[in-house]
Amino acid sequence: MLVHGAVASHARWAPILPTLRQHFSVYAVDRRGRGESGDADAHAIEREFEDIAAVVDSIGEQVNQQVNLLGHSSGAIFSLEAALLSQNIHKLVLYEPPLPLAGFQLYPEGIVERLQALLDAGDREGVVVTFYREVAGITSRELALSQSQPAWSARVAAAHTITREIRAHKRYRFEPERFKDMSTSTLLLLGGESHLFMKASVEAVNAALPNSRIAVMPGQQHIAMSTAPELFLREVIGFLVE
Repeated sequence: MLVHGAVASHARWAPILPTLRQHFSVYAVDRRGRGESGDADAHAIEREFEDIAAVVDSIGEQVNQQVNLLGHSSGAIFSLEAALLSQNIHKLVLYEPPLPLAGFQLYPEGIVERLQALLDAGDREGVVVTFYREVAGITSRELALSQSQPAWSARVAAAHTITREIRAHKRYRFEPERFKDMSTSTLLLLGGESHLFMKASVEAVNAALPNSRIAVMPGQQHIAMSTAPELFLREVIGFLVE
């Protein structure tokens, strides 16, 4: 089961789906307010954790076996939290969960207000581009690659979910002690060229989990499934089938 991040839908996994389907039955979800999923008037980050756990449990019941869960970016945080709510997770892959850690300022001052102003003006693409450049910190090459892919239209369509996700993320607190008994085998993916903040987040999760390891993807940052799909797949599939 694949869980996308903030500025995405299930379509973000298109570059790697054909290969994954050679090895697994693949379920790529749309989170609330994105793609084909519905939404609710009120948003709480805890509901997102519960959503992921509920889908995992539903799949596990259908196939009568545990589910491998892969989460990217904020989807990695939700997947990590879902692992505390479900007994049906076999292995867990978390690609750069952006924890709100002390000492790091992930969000530029006034970013929510500026994104909301763009949204109110009808500039949905501007919301996505600004988030990518100023928050995600992706390179111009990565941005151009994202804009060239079919998934870009889905990202623009979900622009209204970005500000609420930032607000929810700012309120989230990572509490390592909550995970001290979580025995799920976990792979933490990190781009070799990713920001120091991402490295600190991955190391914090690794330190909190009793059964995890870090795999560094040389030369990559936050979207290796698009910029280096073969490398990404080698790490993921190797871990899941070992």
